[in-house]
Amino acid sequence: MMLRENENAAEVRDTDIVVGVDGSPSSKAALRWALGQARRTGGRVQAVTSWEFPAYYGMGAVFPYEDFAATAGKILSEAVQEALGAGELDVPVLETVVAGHPAQVLIDLSAHAALLVVGSRGHGAFTGTLLGSVSQHCAQHAHCPVVVVRGKG
Repeated sequence: MMLRENENAAEVRDTDIVVGVDGSPSSKAALRWALGQARRTGGRVQAVTSWEFPAYYGMGAVFPYEDFAATAGKILSEAVQEALGAGELDVPVLETVVAGHPAQVLIDLSAHAALLVVGSRGHGAFTGTLLGSVSQHCAQHAHCPVVVVRGKG
């Protein structure tokens, strides 16, 4: 079962497992872990991706708002389909695309979630670090327990 919610974060239930997905191998591993946990606990997975306008300095630039949201939604859908291909079809998954900084979006959603799951590394610029900035920020500031999934998936 897969539901789709765009742009606005869907209401998070206190039994939901919120998982951050950016399309990286680490986030895909986190999504697979969350699906397995939801199957064991009877919970629902809320797979979340976020996007922001790129930083641009100087003359004003016009960016088509829908393109960023659509691209983020496509990345999320592909990651969810890939993870569900592993046989987790009995787990309800809600796909959510939200405009905003990834760490803040996940922390906000964690306020009502049972669990927040993130990968240890995303698509950030500092590839040599052991823990990415988003996962580190979530581990320090989330309102619910946090699982950081290591590995490339």
